[in-house]
Amino acid sequence: MEKVQKRTKIVATLGPASAKKEILSSMIAKGVDVCRLNFSHGSQEDHLKVIKIIREINKTHQTNIGILADLQGPKIRIGKMKEGGAVLLNGTQVEITTKALIGDESKIYITYENFPKDVKAGEIILLDDGKIQLRVLRSNFEDTVWCDVVHGGVLTSRKGVNLPNTKVSIPSLTTEDLDNLYFALEQDVEWIGMSFVRTADDIVRLKEIIQSKGKTARVIAKIEKPEAIDNIDAIIAATDGIMVARGDLGVEMPMEDVPILQKMMVKKCRNASKPVIIATQMLESMITTPRPTRAEVNDVANSVLDGADAVMLSGETSVGEFPEIVIETMSKIIVHVEQTSYPYYIAKKTQHSSESMIPDSICGSSIYLAEKTKASAIVAMTFSGYTAFEISSFRPDTDIYIFTGNPILLNTLSLLWGVKTFFYDKFESTDGSINDVNSLLKAKKLVETGQIVINTASTPLHKKGNTNTIKVTEVD
Repeated sequence: MEKVQKRTKIVATLGPASAKKEILSSMIAKGVDVCRLNFSHGSQEDHLKVIKIIREINKTHQTNIGILADLQGPKIRIGKMKEGGAVLLNGTQVEITTKALIGDESKIYITYENFPKDVKAGEIILLDDGKIQLRVLRSNFEDTVWCDVVHGGVLTSRKGVNLPNTKVSIPSLTTEDLDNLYFALEQDVEWIGMSFVRTADDIVRLKEIIQSKGKTARVIAKIEKPEAIDNIDAIIAATDGIMVARGDLGVEMPMEDVPILQKMMVKKCRNASKPVIIATQMLESMITTPRPTRAEVNDVANSVLDGADAVMLSGETSVGEFPEIVIETMSKIIVHVEQTSYPYYIAKKTQHSSESMIPDSICGSSIYLAEKTKASAIVAMTFSGYTAFEISSFRPDTDIYIFTGNPILLNTLSLLWGVKTFFYDKFESTDGSINDVNSLLKAKKLVETGQIVINTASTPLHKKGNTNTIKVTEVD
């Protein structure tokens, strides 16, 4: 398989439109690096079929496509509404109840049991992605909340509920989430997406569960609540990566704040050497049309220029009519930006711990040397993956080739900007292994005679310790 070469990665949500092996193979060739399984939709049986297809493609074509299992989280929804929906008029009153019923203009059923206990008078309730806005008048603190309709509209069944002013008591991992988490861990997926993260404690609890199962899946914290923004530094420190989930975030916060928050989170993640994904409505119009809007093209390009590790597609590839064209379009935008306008070697602030000072300094030096020598590649050997995260975060204008004897890392690192992985488990002398991996790259025509390569490794190699060695090599 000849894969499109780019540095910013593409995460594609899989669904009925993209689950067939032929279509997915084509999408991967056109630029997909990580496949997202959305556990808000589809059964575990459906997801298992797709996981098997991804693994088959990786084996057949020697690709390293990662899998992101995205848990639904505590998504609050209204229940069933009368046929055709209810017309909520401005200025009228409506009751929201936790007692199951078919909703109409006067009463709406909500699936969240603690809703009457959590909301307070004056708080705003947003329905259907903010299209309908209610204001809380009072609650009986048991099963009913009375509301004013501020901005009305037609409300149909199972629409989402956002509570931007309310501190909800619902746990970040529901019973359904835990069931799906155990399933995903059994399948050894590389990344777990946690929805509606509020504090670092949410991440810590998820990591404890993963560890208790003896698994090594890494965590992506989805930032979509104001509370998460308030705690963003602690969340970034606790998690392995961030998803800027602009859909719910743009409903729960003023939408004009979202572009600035996106840039802030990308910068903070790069400083912390954590991957960051920009998600939601990137090429939304391509669900039904084969061409994007000009604004969407600008959005993708600006996310790349911001320095994101990856851009993500949702409905465009899961249920859209043109999944392959969508990937081709996104790849084309990314490649053009990277070839003409990308701000490589972006400065970043790093805070070294006593333990990471030496490997961080080696990684920083490799970036400096690559820039000054115009190296064609930075080639690193790692077992933990730390070096890959660190080097990638500098966004160097050179290829990043990572060699590892840890097979789990091969697909995990597919999310990182600019990183391409290879399996290598010969623990010879450091110099011998450096010569070996450079020869392998030359055999694959990824480097050429006379080019400069920056190598990093640990000495002695067999101890799999922290990176402490750097070498500038001219390819023979």
